[in-house]
Amino acid sequence: MSAELPILGEGPGWVALAKPAGIPVFPPHGDPTGDCVLARGVDLGIFDLRLDWPEGFAGGIVHRLDTPTSGQLIAATSLQDLARLRALFASGSLRKTYRFLTAREVLWDAHEVNVPIAHDPRRKDRMVVARGASTPHRGRWYPARTSLRRIGPVPGFWMWEAVIETGVMHQIRVHAASVGLALAGDRIYGGGAPLPGLAPFLLHHLGLRGPWFEPPRCPLPAYWPSV
Repeated sequence: MSAELPILGEGPGWVALAKPAGIPVFPPHGDPTGDCVLARGVDLGIFDLRLDWPEGFAGGIVHRLDTPTSGQLIAATSLQDLARLRALFASGSLRKTYRFLTAREVLWDAHEVNVPIAHDPRRKDRMVVARGASTPHRGRWYPARTSLRRIGPVPGFWMWEAVIETGVMHQIRVHAASVGLALAGDRIYGGGAPLPGLAPFLLHHLGLRGPWFEPPRCPLPAYWPSV
C-alpha cells in the first residue's frame, strides 16, 4: 500500500490531510482491508482507532470526499474535538471551495445554482435536481446552493471554481451539469468518457473555512493543467 497521505497542517484538536484522487476515505464495500485514507492514516500513525469513535467517523475523520475527488480532508484528534467540528459542519457556516475541469463552454463567467437535489429513483449512484414539481426522485429533496466562477482556460478545458456551504451528495457535479458545465469525464452526469491516465474526472477540494476555523488549503495536484 502506498503511504502517500500528506499532512497540510495541524491545529488544536485537528489535522488537515491531502487526500489523493482515486482512493475512498473509508474501506471499499466488500473489501475491509482495501486501500483507503483511513488505512493509510492508521499505518502512518495519524489516526488512533483505540478511541471509541462514533459510527461513520472512524479515526476522527469529520467529513468525506468522493473516491475520484482529491483535496483537503479534516480529521479530529479527540472525541471532544470531533463533536466540536461536527457541530461546525452542521451549523452551515463553513465555505468549501473546489476546482473542477469541464470541456463545456457557457456564455457567462459566474452563476449561482440554488436548486434542491434528491436521489435518482432508478440509480443509486446518481442524484437529480428539481426541475419542477413533478421531477422523478427518491426520498426527500435536499436544499443546496453552489456558486460557480470561471477561473480561465487550460489546455483542452476550462477551469471553474465552485463554492458551497451545503454538502449534498454529488452536489457540485449535478449542479454544474444542470447549467451546462458537466465535469469532463464524469460519465454519470454527461461529461463524456473518463479522462485517460487521470482520475475519471478532475474535482479538487481546495479547502474549507469558517468563523474560527481556517486550516491550510490543499494545492492542486501536479498533474492538473495550469491556467
